[in-house]
Amino acid sequence: MQSITKLPSTDGLEPATGDLDGWIVTAGTPSMKTWVLHTASDGSMVSGIWECTVGSYHATYTAYEYVVLIAGRIVIPPDGGTPVTVKAGDAFVVEKDFKGTWKIEENVRKHFDFVVN
Repeated sequence: MQSITKLPSTDGLEPATGDLDGWIVTAGTPSMKTWVLHTASDGSMVSGIWECTVGSYHATYTAYEYVVLIAGRIVIPPDGGTPVTVKAGDAFVVEKDFKGTWKIEENVRKHFDFVVN
């Protein structure tokens, strides 16, 4: 069976405000908000909106993520790798074995699809 789910707006929804698992503050005092807008019926994917203020985190990923950056700017250097800069309008993926720093240079709002393994 094929089904389509239109994601709701974040208006009026309470976000989760704790730091994500595997994310450790490395500079500044950034704060996160996460709105989970949909979870697949089999639990294999989560979609939503994430916001964060300026600062840096070291992030350890355990699942694949697809991102569309709605607002802001981030420089993301993988541990031992070349930094990638993303800005509003960019789409990118983060592989499930990623470890590196998210340097949030401008407040960020992103749409995410997180594949749960």
